[in-house]
Amino acid sequence: MKRIAALLLILPLFAACAPREDKRTFFAMDTVMEITVCGEAADEALSAAESELFRLDGMLARGDEGSEVYALNASGGGEVSPETAELISRALEIGGLTDWAFDVTVAPLTDLWGFYDQSYRVPTEEEIAAALPLVGGERVEVSGSRVELGGAKIDLGGIAKGWASQRAAELLRERGVASALLNLGGNVQAVGSHRGKPWRVAVQNPDGGEYVGVLDLTDACAVTSGDYQRFFEDNGKIYHHIIDPKTGRPAESGLRSVTVVCADAALADGLSTALFVMGMDKALELWRAEGGFEAVFVAADGGVYVTAGLEGRFESRGGYKTVK
Repeated sequence: MKRIAALLLILPLFAACAPREDKRTFFAMDTVMEITVCGEAADEALSAAESELFRLDGMLARGDEGSEVYALNASGGGEVSPETAELISRALEIGGLTDWAFDVTVAPLTDLWGFYDQSYRVPTEEEIAAALPLVGGERVEVSGSRVELGGAKIDLGGIAKGWASQRAAELLRERGVASALLNLGGNVQAVGSHRGKPWRVAVQNPDGGEYVGVLDLTDACAVTSGDYQRFFEDNGKIYHHIIDPKTGRPAESGLRSVTVVCADAALADGLSTALFVMGMDKALELWRAEGGFEAVFVAADGGVYVTAGLEGRFESRGGYKTVK
């Protein structure tokens, strides 16, 4: 799975629940996860959600020899569980929607730059040129529970936490939980509201210090991709982990971070990466054409831009511009 720095991308802000609050913190999918549940059914529901997240981690982790994704990459294709097939199909759908700015076959490039195993290095132009032909989500085919990779290798880390948070939230609701907040390494999912009001979730400042603003979430999620989450320096230049599948290099889009807000956490997870790679102009074209999500953009010059659907749901700490 995609490795995430310990520093949260989005920080939950909430007061104590009434009458009861239970919290569970654990490590899965290469990140610290925290689930807070309000209500009397909390303990059993938390255990169910935690178990489900560990199960999905074991099924989807690219580096785990027992996982379905590991076996798929090793064999180049084969039968997988209906869940894994559905997730891969969803990832391909988002890839096609974004002209492959989000691409689960980007693994050879993230490996080349050392972001997967933290063996950071700047590859040569020849190495990048050799890796680029191995990337291309359009070559992956899913038919029922059978997946053919077409010579590619997949890494679902850019969508798995969103997918997993949705499933965990569903389990909580099935067990009678009406109010909860799931923070999966910065992928934040709100179940219901908090004491009749939206959950308050802060969007981090890429430069550190005070957050750029606070989002109100009710039965929605917020997922951030940013150049400050994972990076290394070489000869005075910073290289971040969000690779443009078309260039084979860290994306240079004029953005520092993108936070996507919507009801579909898997979509938000994939789109946060895609919109960062696309840059704000193309990202807004997609938002206007497709809808179904809202976004907060932090530009390289420090400017904050918020799509119109977040009016009244975003409280700025330093000013922002609404885009329509």
